[in-house]
Amino acid sequence: MVRSGSIHLLRHTTHGAQMVLQNTGPGAIIAEASAYSPRYHCDAAAAGESVVASVPKERFLSALATDPTLAASWSELLARSVQAARLRAEIRSLPKVADRLDTWLGEGNRLPDKGRWQDVAAELGVTREALYRELSRRRAETQAR
Repeated sequence: MVRSGSIHLLRHTTHGAQMVLQNTGPGAIIAEASAYSPRYHCDAAAAGESVVASVPKERFLSALATDPTLAASWSELLARSVQAARLRAEIRSLPKVADRLDTWLGEGNRLPDKGRWQDVAAELGVTREALYRELSRRRAETQAR
């Protein structure tokens, strides 16, 4: 669980690209599927100063088996995670950077400070340069009005 800061769940493709599979902040669970896997295929990386908490896997699974309230909460969290993964897949399937950004923003996301735009590019599945060009185009359109 992320206590403070921000953690990115990253996967490295066979072609050497890095994909952001999950961005989490305080109170969020990172890599929840790892509870059911002997070895996880992703890396977690802090996006700045962060604090995380962990529980031994065996203890967590035992608590799930004996606490129906915890099990129901965990099931809800897993369902939301599937929904978020499907949305990321939908966004990444869009052909234009503008469409990906519009959809991402339409889900209530906001652009971070300028130094963190590369994180948005990774989440959208586009290069930093492509995102920067799109943001520049939007600024120019706004200024022209």
